[in-house]
Amino acid sequence: MPAKLKTPTKGTTVAEAATSNGLTAFGEGRRRVLIEHVTPQVDAGHYPIKRVVGDLVTVEADIFADGHDVLAAVLRVRGPADQSWHEMPMTLLGNDHWRGVFSVETMGTYTYTLVAWIDRFATWEHQLHKRVEAGQEVQVDLLIGAALVEEAATAAPDPVAATLHSFAAALRVGDAEAAFTPELARLMSVHLPRQFATTFERELHVTVDRPLARFSAWYELFPRSAALEPGKHGTFMDVIARLPYVAELGFDILYLPPIHPIGRQFRKGKNNSVTALPSEPGSPWAIGGPEGGHKAIHPELGTLEDFHELVAAARSYGLELALDIAFQCSPDHPYVREHPEWFRARPDGTIQYAENPPKKYQDIYPFDFETSDWQGLWYELKSVFEYWIVQGVTVFRVDNPHTKSFRFWEWCIGSLKHDHPELIFLSEAFTRPRVTYNLAKLGFTQSYTYFTWRTERWELAEYLLELTQTEIKDYFGPNFWPNTPDILTPQFYPGHRSVFLTRAAMAATMMASWGMYGPVYELMQHVPAQGREEYLNNEKYEIHHWDLDDPTSLRTFIARLNQIRKTNPPLQRNANVRVHPVDRNFALNEHLFAYSKTTDNATHIILVVVNLDPEQVQTGWVHVPVDEWHLGATYLAHDLLSNERYVWQGEYNYVSLDPATMPVHILRLERQEELPG
Repeated sequence: MPAKLKTPTKGTTVAEAATSNGLTAFGEGRRRVLIEHVTPQVDAGHYPIKRVVGDLVTVEADIFADGHDVLAAVLRVRGPADQSWHEMPMTLLGNDHWRGVFSVETMGTYTYTLVAWIDRFATWEHQLHKRVEAGQEVQVDLLIGAALVEEAATAAPDPVAATLHSFAAALRVGDAEAAFTPELARLMSVHLPRQFATTFERELHVTVDRPLARFSAWYELFPRSAALEPGKHGTFMDVIARLPYVAELGFDILYLPPIHPIGRQFRKGKNNSVTALPSEPGSPWAIGGPEGGHKAIHPELGTLEDFHELVAAARSYGLELALDIAFQCSPDHPYVREHPEWFRARPDGTIQYAENPPKKYQDIYPFDFETSDWQGLWYELKSVFEYWIVQGVTVFRVDNPHTKSFRFWEWCIGSLKHDHPELIFLSEAFTRPRVTYNLAKLGFTQSYTYFTWRTERWELAEYLLELTQTEIKDYFGPNFWPNTPDILTPQFYPGHRSVFLTRAAMAATMMASWGMYGPVYELMQHVPAQGREEYLNNEKYEIHHWDLDDPTSLRTFIARLNQIRKTNPPLQRNANVRVHPVDRNFALNEHLFAYSKTTDNATHIILVVVNLDPEQVQTGWVHVPVDEWHLGATYLAHDLLSNERYVWQGEYNYVSLDPATMPVHILRLERQEELPG
């Protein structure tokens, strides 16, 4: 049986009676509007969504109440420097579903929420309109409306109040036409007090980054392999001499592996040998030596002044310098001597080196994030970022963040971006999906992905749609890399030129951010180490000299890819992506992968078709939604790689891609009125 409400006894206050009846849990019981299913939000608002400067944020929700009253709703927004809320009206789309939009114009954190209420004036006006149409007597209704207008006048400033008083007077004398004046509706929507309004239970947040956070092209090189003379150790000055080449390729960010002193103890030799010759340089990820640790520079690379010169020179070429932050130490790192409590000791008294069985990294000690001095460790690691920020670095690639404390990253990145909202953090976390996505929620701007291992049409399509069509798109910034110093996947082993072309083209066009490890990629290095998905004679363990003028180099193709990206807005976003079937003999051709990216109004359409077969010509009929894109009966398909133009008709058009020549179409579809005369 339901509990009965108790009758308040003499001397009992209303509040006391409500408490005794359990009504306080309901708050204001006259608040009738419900707000549900608010999007976007990440984990019920625990984490912010992510956008870049200039974006529009579209917020939707289900908003409804009992009965048939007219509702009103606004989106409340507060920018990084705002002390008060700004309000944007929301629009009813139908079926109690509402939408509001606001723009983000500065870097930092925006906050938003929703407010909805019964619009008493709009409800009155709606009912009055029906009564007038039905020829009913409305004198009393006009008096009710006059009272609402007078209430609004009381809350309005003087000039507006006078106008509202005049409307109220007209209603009192029976002027029904005054009730439907657009000016009155506008004034009432602003000034009539919102009685019993409902505010959404949470304030949601948006992290707003600079545009480079979404649209970027990364190029990785080892400075020690940049010397012009074979056999010499490269320097920062040699990297400066390499900048015109990187700029010619069209990249935005030049990423350097760790530039710090390299440990001597347990130094790795060629091809990850556990014994290094005296002349072998060791792995840059074995950080720390007598010269210093994470805030020091490897002496053979140059000085801090040389580094400053490199940062400035890169900017003059339109490049930003990204540094690798690897929170681990060689046995020679000063931290090992000064803070032994930051490392995990084994029963025999030695420090536990890093392992990822069967891989062993005897030259690296990981930090122990369960140390009793965890606060001291956190502050010191954060200071590493702060040091390099002072040196002019605002882009960081973070090595293996998934092996460090999640709580540390949330605190560290949050604190750093509060003071430096321009910072960009790339997560190198090739790990389980939930861990990868969680790092993005905690603050990482971009992340490496599983693209490297997606090779079949179906899995490429599935992954593309997962990253762009699910809630992941609101917080995860994918960065597609076809290779890294650690990763050379099997599709490259035969050395097919077409594979290098297709993987670069897909990385550069499927996502707004992509990167590659060069010059090994454009020079099509493809020989793997025995039993491992990485390069033989890996640059991680030795110095190389690269012939950038090799006539077989893909440098022209890479430069063209980046030029196409910069001149075609659809490729600068991850929105409006779709996968297109390509049929052959009335069946799906699994070797041809087609996808498109468009602007919101489909005025700019890019269609990419890739032959995934490295050996055979593949043909088929690609489907184009001509009606949805308003292309007309005849339209132009302009291949931006070859500059060839094809006149296409209707929904299905023939494509043929030969891996021996060019296995990729990057087509801009142009309407008939755009065709040359």
